[in-house]
Amino acid sequence: MTPRHQRTVGRRKVLFALGGAAVAAPAAAVLAPHALAGTSADAKDAPAAAGSLPLTIVNNSGSFDNASVHVYIVGNQDGRQVRVTPEGTLVPVALSDNGPDGFTDYAIDLAGSGETRLSLPYMSGRIYVSLGAKLKFKVVADGNGAPALQYPAGWVSSDPNYGVLHDCAEFTYNPSGMFCNTTMVDMFSVPLSIRLTGSDDRTTGTVRDGGRAAAFAAVREVEAFSRLVVDDTRIIAPGHGLDAGLFAGDYLAPYIDEVWSTYTGRDLKITTNAGTFTGRVRGDRFTFDGPAQVSFGKPSTRDVLFCDGALAAPNDGTTGPVAAVLGAGFNRSTLLSHPAQPTADASVFYRTELTNHYSKAVHAVTEDGKAYGFAFDDVADFASYIQDTAPTGLRLTLTPF
Repeated sequence: MTPRHQRTVGRRKVLFALGGAAVAAPAAAVLAPHALAGTSADAKDAPAAAGSLPLTIVNNSGSFDNASVHVYIVGNQDGRQVRVTPEGTLVPVALSDNGPDGFTDYAIDLAGSGETRLSLPYMSGRIYVSLGAKLKFKVVADGNGAPALQYPAGWVSSDPNYGVLHDCAEFTYNPSGMFCNTTMVDMFSVPLSIRLTGSDDRTTGTVRDGGRAAAFAAVREVEAFSRLVVDDTRIIAPGHGLDAGLFAGDYLAPYIDEVWSTYTGRDLKITTNAGTFTGRVRGDRFTFDGPAQVSFGKPSTRDVLFCDGALAAPNDGTTGPVAAVLGAGFNRSTLLSHPAQPTADASVFYRTELTNHYSKAVHAVTEDGKAYGFAFDDVADFASYIQDTAPTGLRLTLTPF
């Protein structure tokens, strides 16, 4: 499968629309624009997907019965914020959806026992699951007066959902197919697995037995990351931890400085679908020549963790793909050891003391070694992402804790 950072449609495109419509508030956060590619270039001649894709929810958590699990399907279609009803109907969100407590109740309950069968219409969005308590979504008016949805932000202590055990999978389903992932970019809480059937049959995101506890323990053991673990509820991604004062804003500065110093005197080569770019630090910028000239200012720790700021990746086919590879190299701490990027050898990832130990931990506990530990984790195809241009069904499983 072609790495998504090299596809025609940018990897961040799908949830930009969704995130742009969600409204931030002190107790909630806009969806991060890290999720999915929409239509891949290699899908353009494939048969169109049928509407109303069967969705099966399986509760194998072992810790919560079906009555304690609630599902929410929310997102965007044609610029509108929407939700899916238990019957599979797509309904625009409305201010009148807020109840007396000021929040909506979009929960879809699971069947009394066994599997729960639902259906997905064409849309981009998220499938949330909450365990033990319902999530509090709120419809507000955006800057243009249109209804918009505030989403749970489990990394914000003032969020009304902070104490609720919850997680989500992300997807885009349209006539070109289904594109989906399990995401840990913001946090890791509930082990989720997705299986997509159609022209192929693929599963990703499965956390091995005992893996959740192992990830929590691994992050706790690294002093700089230990405050990211919130009891037994979730691990907050370090970027959000930085914003919350739980993680040092200069944590990666020595590694970033060493990269800048090293490549003042030698070349770094980055290969993308556009060709090979050769770069050196000139002045205060890392400048690459090749199919086009692109350059980057020195990133901060926050830029690296969010793959944004100095490492922002526009959907231009040149700067964007190079930024993605640089972001992955920083997070995986492979830039100094491998002057030809990207490297696809997972055994060399996260080997330095200063590295993204959160991403290291979540990758270590998945059965296929794939996870979305940071926004550019799809570089060299290490994200828990699957797609099918002729899908016949999606299966989301809550796997054992």
